[in-house]
Amino acid sequence: MNGLAGSGIIANLNLNGPNLERKPSMTKRKPLSTIVAESLAEKIRSGELQPGAQLPTEAELCAEYDVSRTVVREAVARLRSEGMVVPQQGRGMFVSETPLPRNFSIPDEALRTLPETIALLELRLSVEVESAGLCAERRTDKEARDIRSMMDEIDAQQADPAVVQIHYDYDFHLAIAKAARNEFIHGFLAYLGPMIVPRFQLGYVVEPALKDSYYARIHSEHKAIVDAIERRDGGKARQAMRKHLHNSLGRVRALARASGIEATEAEQKAAAASLFTKMKRPVSTDG
Repeated sequence: MNGLAGSGIIANLNLNGPNLERKPSMTKRKPLSTIVAESLAEKIRSGELQPGAQLPTEAELCAEYDVSRTVVREAVARLRSEGMVVPQQGRGMFVSETPLPRNFSIPDEALRTLPETIALLELRLSVEVESAGLCAERRTDKEARDIRSMMDEIDAQQADPAVVQIHYDYDFHLAIAKAARNEFIHGFLAYLGPMIVPRFQLGYVVEPALKDSYYARIHSEHKAIVDAIERRDGGKARQAMRKHLHNSLGRVRALARASGIEATEAEQKAAAASLFTKMKRPVSTDG
C-alpha cells in the first residue's frame, strides 16, 4: 500500500504575508489529489496503464494510495480534464486510446519557493526580451504613452514611506506584450497573470530605510525599457528588458544563496537586508 501521509513535501518559505508569522513547519505538502493524479499520469505515460486499459476502481485506488474517495474523484477528474482518461457508461474510467495533447500548466501549489520563482523568471526572460523588441517596433503612439503612464503609476505607489513592498508591475509587462502584436506572447503572459508576483514577498523582509535605493534601481530599469520603446529601438528595448529580468533573477538568486530554503525568519530578514543594502550603489542607466 502506498500511503501518502509523508509524501509530496515541498519547501515553503513562509513569506506570504506582511506579518511573517513563524509557522511550526517550513514545508508545504502538495494536495493529495495532485499526488494521486501525478502518479496515475506517470503510469499512463510509462505504459504501465496501456491505452484502453481500465483504471482500478475507486475503492482500489483509495486502498492503494491510502486516501479518501473525494481525493480519488478529484484526481480522476483532473486526468479526465487533460484527456488522459475517458468514462464508459456503466463500466468506469479507461485510459484514452488517443490521449489529447497535454496543455501546458503551472500547478496551483507551485511557485511557493525560491527555486520555483527563479524558474519562472528564467521562463519570462526567454519570452519577454523579444516581447519588448517587438513592442518597440510595432507599438502605436497611444500604446507608448500608456506604457509610460503605467511606469509613472508604479513610481507613485512608492510614495507612502510606511509601505515596504515590491511593486508588482504585471500590468506594465502585459501592456508591452500586447503592443508586441503577438497573440501568443500576450496570451502566455496573461496566463501567468499573478504568478509573475512571487508568492514570497521580498519587500516584507526589507528594512524601510533601504527601499528607496531599491525602487530607484527598478525605476532606472523600467525607464530604459520605456525610452527604447518610445524611440522605436527594438535592439535597445530587448537589451533593456534582458537587463531588467536578468537583474531580477540575480536578486532572487542572491537571496536564495544568502538565506537558504530552510532559513529561519530572522535569517531571511538578515539575508534580505544584506542583499538590498548592496543596492545603495549608484544606479547605472546604461542599457
